[in-house]
Amino acid sequence: MSNFLTDPAQIERDSMAFIHQNLHRVWNAQELKVVERLIHTSGDLGLEPEIAIHEHAVEAGLHALKHGASVITDVEMVRAGIAKKALAELGGSAECFLGDPRIPEKAAEWGFTRTMTALRLNKERLQGSIVAVGNAPTALVEVLKLAEDPKYRPALIVGIPVGFVGAKESKDSLWQKQEYPSITVLGTRGGSPMAASVVNALIYLAVGRTL
Repeated sequence: MSNFLTDPAQIERDSMAFIHQNLHRVWNAQELKVVERLIHTSGDLGLEPEIAIHEHAVEAGLHALKHGASVITDVEMVRAGIAKKALAELGGSAECFLGDPRIPEKAAEWGFTRTMTALRLNKERLQGSIVAVGNAPTALVEVLKLAEDPKYRPALIVGIPVGFVGAKESKDSLWQKQEYPSITVLGTRGGSPMAASVVNALIYLAVGRTL
């Protein structure tokens, strides 16, 4: 064990350097920060071909964050992974609406999942926000539906739900909506840590953190 690094900052620097040396696609400097975080979080260099970043995604995300936008998540696990202290420096907060007491009744009435219902009940909060979906494909589908109305359209959609039922399809639908700035990982891979890592990459860019 004596050969293991124990300095967290050095471990992160070495990890990012290793990732950078093993990338195959051409990314601009800001996109690279997002890609590095995604691969670092997943531990999977093979993720790179599936990463899809809309040409205006980083710009839209940074603009929103620098103007105090909220980060709205589909589940608490994504919210827990957000760098909330750095986000607060920008005037924003991370929110998840699953605690809304109206959800059980409305979910049954509408025939929706809880994550869909939470977003529908709080749709007014979506406009200009960054929405990060890391768990529920149905939540991503609902965001896309709500975003059809400009009053409920996020500034950026980070859609990375994981799984074998609906996840790939929901992300394909997101990527087809090129009118919406978005970041996703196509296919079945994804998850809450990945969604949070994308948001954190943008937060760190916005506050000027180098790693």
